[in-house]
Amino acid sequence: MVLAAVLAALAGCADVEGLRDQGDLGTVHAPKSLWKDISPAPPDPGQKPGTAAVVPGVPGPPGPGMRGVDALDVVRADITSDARQDGGTGRLVDPRAVQRLALCTREPGGGPDCPVRPGVLHDLTGNGEDELITALDIDGRLSELRVYTVRGDGSVARVLGRRAVLEGVEVAAEHLAVREPTSNPKYVAVSDYEWDPEAGVMSLSQLTLDECPALTDLPLGGDGARCAR
Repeated sequence: MVLAAVLAALAGCADVEGLRDQGDLGTVHAPKSLWKDISPAPPDPGQKPGTAAVVPGVPGPPGPGMRGVDALDVVRADITSDARQDGGTGRLVDPRAVQRLALCTREPGGGPDCPVRPGVLHDLTGNGEDELITALDIDGRLSELRVYTVRGDGSVARVLGRRAVLEGVEVAAEHLAVREPTSNPKYVAVSDYEWDPEAGVMSLSQLTLDECPALTDLPLGGDGARCAR
């Protein structure tokens, strides 16, 4: 009688039709490490994370912060310096960036064909002085995102450099978020950078996936992307 009562209770907890065989649920396997005997070479000095890079040849801005600085002048000096350091290998900057800069003229903003985006001033350090945020578009899709600040000695330094497909760039307080497309057209990757006062750079604080709810009803583009512009 006791066994019958237990079986009846179990059946009631499962569903009205009784217990069901769920079939083979598979075997849980431990992670397997690939290529354990191969490791990357250490980064070059210009690639080490957490280090600000002084931009040579840029005079101290009138200020406060990066106000009064021409974004094109800063980007040109920075890109030229990086290209010289990496010898055109692309380790520090896309080798096409220098060629693209040649499209800029002496007109305000570099002219209509200049690939350098208008500079945006925003206080990312929380000290009340604005940093300069800009980007150089390489091929209509890939861009070199750059953020610059003024150091205590008056020199201009790059505190963030990212080569990315810029689906979107957002700022809020001491945060800068970079949105990039993923292989899944329903999602974008969001890299959140936060000012690190000890390192003196914008450091990656969080990496998440975000849906594109306003775009998921649209048909896929020719490249299979729904979120990317």
